[in-house]
Amino acid sequence: MKYDRILIRYGEISTKGRNRNKFVDKLRKSVRIALAPFPKVKIESSRDRMYVLLNGEDGIEIIEKLKNIFGIQSFSPAIKVERNVEVLKQASLDLVSSLYMEGQTFKITPKRSDKSFELNTDGINHTIGGHLLQSIPGLKVDVRNPDINLRIEVRKEAIYLSCETIQGAGGLPMGSSGKAMLMLSGGIDSPVAGYLAMKRGLEIEAVHFFSPPFTSERSKEKVIDLSRKLAEIYGAITLHIVPFTAIQQAIREQIPENYSMTSTRRMMLRITEGIRQKREGLAIITGESLGQVASQTVESMFAINEVTNTPILRPLITMDKTDIIKLAEEIDTLEISNRPFEDCCTIFVPSSPKTKPKREKVQHFESFFDFEPMIQVAINEVETIVIKPVDDKHTEFQSLF
Repeated sequence: MKYDRILIRYGEISTKGRNRNKFVDKLRKSVRIALAPFPKVKIESSRDRMYVLLNGEDGIEIIEKLKNIFGIQSFSPAIKVERNVEVLKQASLDLVSSLYMEGQTFKITPKRSDKSFELNTDGINHTIGGHLLQSIPGLKVDVRNPDINLRIEVRKEAIYLSCETIQGAGGLPMGSSGKAMLMLSGGIDSPVAGYLAMKRGLEIEAVHFFSPPFTSERSKEKVIDLSRKLAEIYGAITLHIVPFTAIQQAIREQIPENYSMTSTRRMMLRITEGIRQKREGLAIITGESLGQVASQTVESMFAINEVTNTPILRPLITMDKTDIIKLAEEIDTLEISNRPFEDCCTIFVPSSPKTKPKREKVQHFESFFDFEPMIQVAINEVETIVIKPVDDKHTEFQSLF
């Protein structure tokens, strides 16, 4: 039997109170963006459920798209039938018969949201189950581990039948938690941090620091490709490429070597803060994990954070590196991150960076040079690109030349 719709379950959205409709609207927007290549589909939503009406479109391709949309707890290919017992019996038989293979077992999982329907849950079990057992030779019941689980959901407008529950991405719909700026390097950690922030409903814009000629155009392409991976979740990502060469050279000349990394991070954060203000973001996201490298000790974070009052979100803060790598593999960013092209975080690395820098000392070292004009130049000369998940993986990069 050919399914005519996909039933979407909200999960965490269902726990929301009066503002639930706001989350549903955001989810509907995400689904609409993801399914834009399928012009015939129609999306219907209510407080409790969302339906994608296929209208002849390829259900298999649409299912693959839905798996990556945040805010969806689970979904099921389904058919809609009228609220009539005889119609329900025939539709159930057609659906199970289309899936049944000799020797398989089944069970029925009824949900009676509308109590006015003439059969209660026990009645649905007995009536439909009995009809299937009489009509399909060899079919047996197994309520614990069935091969086919026929879900029957009775609602006011109709009855919905499905036999498969597909796990969704969970989380909250994109944009439901506001906008934040992701400090995106070419490494493993920051794309994973961006993914987890998006899963909690944040709309992200990426900020990358580019220091030619010390970093190459290939390193820029690498970050564009990482952004494209994140764009596959939502449809587009805005990437801000910051010219950082002059500031890095000034730090190298003005700041003692063992404090240069701390000062570099502070300058990056000041620039990101300026971009955040322009773009009306509410937070800054980093890929820091506690204690992985010298700049990610608590003492370093204390010295670096001073330059902004904006909330800094660190989704990876308690994660082991092996867990981060595993997640990078799952979201398909690991191979890109491992390309051997340096970013500005890996050039001019001091041989013995301070792991416990003093805030007063870095303030003192920076006081001998006015970095503010250079910071404003960097903010004003940012190159902004909208990255989309297109088939030609080099379209945006080629457009830079």
